[in-house]
Amino acid sequence: MARITASVYTSHIPAIGAALDLGKTQEPYWQPVFKGYEVSKTWMQHNKPDVIFLVYNDHATAFDLDFIPTFAIGTAASYAPADEGWGPRPVPTVIGHPELSAHIAHSVIQQDFDLTIVNKMPVDHGLTVPLSLMCGQPPANNFAWPCPVIPFAVNVVQYPVPSGGRCFALGQAIRRAVESFDEDLNVHIWGTGGMSHQLQGPRAGLINKAFDNAFLDQLIADPAAAARIPHIDYVREAGSEGIELVMWLIARGAMADVAGGKPPRVAHRFYHVPASNTAVGHLILENT
Repeated sequence: MARITASVYTSHIPAIGAALDLGKTQEPYWQPVFKGYEVSKTWMQHNKPDVIFLVYNDHATAFDLDFIPTFAIGTAASYAPADEGWGPRPVPTVIGHPELSAHIAHSVIQQDFDLTIVNKMPVDHGLTVPLSLMCGQPPANNFAWPCPVIPFAVNVVQYPVPSGGRCFALGQAIRRAVESFDEDLNVHIWGTGGMSHQLQGPRAGLINKAFDNAFLDQLIADPAAAARIPHIDYVREAGSEGIELVMWLIARGAMADVAGGKPPRVAHRFYHVPASNTAVGHLILENT
C-alpha cells in the first residue's frame, strides 16, 4: 500500500520566489533564509518521495471571489505555473498524479469531507516556492521537479475559513486515503503558508516570534492542542495572514502518531525573520 513517510512545513513567501528567480540568493539580506534550507535540500535528495501531496492556498490565480472552494484537490495530469501579474515563474510545469488524486478525492469524500475536484488550474507561488526551497531551482525548459505533485488548495483568504480542528481531522482522512491506495508509493505531505504576518492595516508588518516558535513546539509535541487554537488567536497573535497556519495542521494530522503510532522524528527545524515582511518557518518531520 501507499504510505506517508514524512511531512514538510514551510512558508511560501512570494518574495523568496523572486529572490530565487532573479539570482539574489547570495545577497546579504537573503543569505540567512536560503542557508536554512540547505539541510532540507540534502534531506530531499536522500528521502525522495514518489509523490508530494502539497497543501497551499491560491492567491487569486486559479480562483477568485466569484468562486471560493474551501478545499480543492487537483486531479489533472499537469499544472502550469501561474502568471501572478509579472509573468509565470521560470520553473518547470508541475506533473500531477491523477490516479492517486482521484483515489484520495473518492476516499475523503466518503469520509464526509466535501472536496472540490479541479481538473485544470494554474499553480502560483504558494505551491512553486516550497518546491524551489526544498528541491532547488531547476530550469523551466531543461529539467523537471523530482516527482509528481498533488495540489490541494485551502481557502484561508476569504472568511469563513476552515477551523484548525477541521483541517487536523482532514489530515487524518487523507492519511487513511493514502494508505488504502493499492500501490507501493512513498508519499510526503507538505503544509505551507505562514508564519506570522499581516499585509494591510495599522498592524501591517506584524511578526510575532514568540507565537511562531510556540506554535512550532506545539505542532511537534501536541498537535491536537494546536488544532484547538481559535481563529481569533491567529488573527490577534499572528496577524491577519497568520491563519495560513491551519494548513500546517492538515499535514500534521496525516502523521502516524496521531493514529496511535510513534512520535515523529524532527529532521530539521528553522526559523528566521524577516523575509519581506514575513516570518519564515520551516519544519521536517519523519514517521518512525
